[in-house]
Amino acid sequence: MNIEDMLARDGIISRLHADDKKQALQALALKAEQATGMQAQEVYAALLQRERLSSTGLGRGIAIPHVKLSGVKAITCLFARLNQPVQYDSHDGEPVDLLFFLLAPEQAGGDHLKALARISRLVRDPATLEGLRSAKDADGLRRVLTKPIASHAA
Repeated sequence: MNIEDMLARDGIISRLHADDKKQALQALALKAEQATGMQAQEVYAALLQRERLSSTGLGRGIAIPHVKLSGVKAITCLFARLNQPVQYDSHDGEPVDLLFFLLAPEQAGGDHLKALARISRLVRDPATLEGLRSAKDADGLRRVLTKPIASHAA
């Protein structure tokens, strides 16, 4: 599963201003409304419910909030780079500046897991993280996000 297959057409926010986790999630919900037609309020409520279960902050400044909703037609990924990192209840206690938001249809069990795994592989690459943090604009971010990951397999 490729990021470019999931990434919403205008799904990259290169400079998101948010004072806290809730504002960041609200901005993602609004962007999701544009990308999927789902009501932002419904998306935001699902995000908050998911975060109550366990934080989606992975560490190293990265979070992957993800939800399954019945009205979503296809797996959709949004990406936001925050102007300033926000506290996110991450597993390492560090604030988050890179957010990957994954929306999936309610019945997309295996594909949802594959999409999460693809994003996880992407953010394990230090060069990718550096590229995401230093890209100048949304086009630069898209190039970094869709660049093939070098395999380290022997």
